[in-house]
Amino acid sequence: MSIKIENVNYFYGKGTPYEMHALKDITLTIPKGQFIGLIGHTGSGKSTLIQHLNGLVKATSGQIYYDDKNIYGETFKLKDLRQKVGLVFQYPEHQLFEMTVYKDIAFGPHNLNLSAEEIKNRVYNAVEKVGLDKEILEKSPFELSGGQKRRVAIAGVLAMEPEVLILDEPTAGLDPKGRDDILNEINKLQKETQKTVVLVSHSMEDIAKYVDRIIVMDKGKVKFDDMPKKIFKHYKELEEIGLGAPQITYLINELIKKGFDIKEDITTIEEAKLELIKCLKNRYI
Repeated sequence: MSIKIENVNYFYGKGTPYEMHALKDITLTIPKGQFIGLIGHTGSGKSTLIQHLNGLVKATSGQIYYDDKNIYGETFKLKDLRQKVGLVFQYPEHQLFEMTVYKDIAFGPHNLNLSAEEIKNRVYNAVEKVGLDKEILEKSPFELSGGQKRRVAIAGVLAMEPEVLILDEPTAGLDPKGRDDILNEINKLQKETQKTVVLVSHSMEDIAKYVDRIIVMDKGKVKFDDMPKKIFKHYKELEEIGLGAPQITYLINELIKKGFDIKEDITTIEEAKLELIKCLKNRYI
């Protein structure tokens, strides 16, 4: 499975006085099993881009291929695509509506006309994957904490068993513990299932910690597309477009300026700790 985006353009309000060129000649390939971070300032086009990936929005021009099949082809079924490419919107708990957690998670599989036993299996598996206890299934989703609601909403998408999982700011509005819990479960899920995951986030620390590849959007274009260590070498250019780098990147660069012999492509606290221990041993032992 792969998603290929070829020369995609998208205009809001095409032909009106309010016309806006939201995506500009985007060409990307998203291979199977990759954990991708998608970042960009508000209005950069990242949310518009992810809505193209499961056909919610149709490109003004250009093509998108899923498993080498053109999703705009006459015989292609967008319903099938939306089962394979699961999209979790920002604040997904606002979409919860059933009387119990079980019914909410089961809503999507039920619409696939699956057997009651298969639906039950999918609900139980999805709950386990997001780190919730099965006892929660008979509760009302509106009795849960913000973090629990977020997990239930994600479980509802996972119960559809998508091949690609797209998460638009899944930790927005959560406290630090809730944020870490959600991201750790997503990371664990990705590693265990090798699903393709696209994570949209404003947190450079989170992106640096979890993803294999970062796509940086700016003014409707792809500005950078590379592994995190290479992306954050451009931290000054990222600052110019309203982003930045993990705080540890700035610390490492200051230490290098002061003469510390350490690698400059460090992006996580754990990497920094190991490198500083090594550096200090070399200095004083």
